[in-house]
Amino acid sequence: MVSTSLQNLWGRGCAFLGSDFAIMGGGMSWISEHTLVAALSNKGGFGTLACGSMEPPLLRKEIQATKALTKKPFGVNLITMHPSLEALVDVCVEENVSHIVFAGGLPPAPCLKKAKDGGAKVLCFAPTLALGKKLVRMGTDALIIEGMEAGGHIGPVSTSVLAQEILPFLHDVPVFVAGGIGCGDMMVSYLAMGAAGVQLGTRFVCAEECIAHPNFKQAFIRASARDAVPSVQLDERFLVIPVRALVNEGCKNFIKKQRDVIALFESGALTREQAQLEIEQFWAGALRRAVIEGDIENGSVMAGQSVGMVKKIQPVADIFAEFIQQAENALEEGKKI
Repeated sequence: MVSTSLQNLWGRGCAFLGSDFAIMGGGMSWISEHTLVAALSNKGGFGTLACGSMEPPLLRKEIQATKALTKKPFGVNLITMHPSLEALVDVCVEENVSHIVFAGGLPPAPCLKKAKDGGAKVLCFAPTLALGKKLVRMGTDALIIEGMEAGGHIGPVSTSVLAQEILPFLHDVPVFVAGGIGCGDMMVSYLAMGAAGVQLGTRFVCAEECIAHPNFKQAFIRASARDAVPSVQLDERFLVIPVRALVNEGCKNFIKKQRDVIALFESGALTREQAQLEIEQFWAGALRRAVIEGDIENGSVMAGQSVGMVKKIQPVADIFAEFIQQAENALEEGKKI
């Protein structure tokens, strides 16, 4: 049972998500599939299905598989750079998905409108206050602010700074905070600052219901915060969007790959476009190798800095219970001050 104090703090988020807890699951490729998503929603949170590079037929199959496991609301995370974005939105609308999360940049206005006209609530990521306000003007129903402590693709600013920049000045829509949240105490801090809820990714990788390979989960359990580092860009001419992952041979091989490709470009063997594509394609399939096949040395073990607080494999229900108990304890301690 959630206390009145906690319910008051995250009531807006719960109402928006249609969940008992204002705790969203992050859209993690290969990890946030129908099994974990349904478990998160069934146990009181809000699961988010990661579309990633899926094409429309596979996304439809995943949505239907999720609906077969839960009658609770869940969302679908769509990457705005996906070449089939409009068709993916169509699938979500046709399947009556209640919430659509656009990630990876500003969503095209027609896609945002199509999602809303189809009855879905739209969430977008806001890396700055100005962009957050623009997204609200475009019709976004809620925002997510995610700091660089998060796993996977990251921006340059920490969660705590983003929260200070955005939460006090943006009240028109619910705002959810993500990145580096490893305990209920931190969740309460952001709720007290005005957040409607939080989004967690790294914490759910070691859920019993997560399909990640045992090797992948054990890598999380062994890791400390300092093991999760951003990928390195060697040459400003070739953009590398930073990805936070656990250091392994794959990370070292990526640096070597960049050096080799830059040398080929400078010798004239590759055009700049060809060189950029080779760099971008290096990690194609690397996350799957780690998550599904268990190759944690050469694959990409994407993890947020809160990985150091992941100590064991637990059922989703226990993870929620632990977080909420920590939050309730923090609120009780606050009353004594």
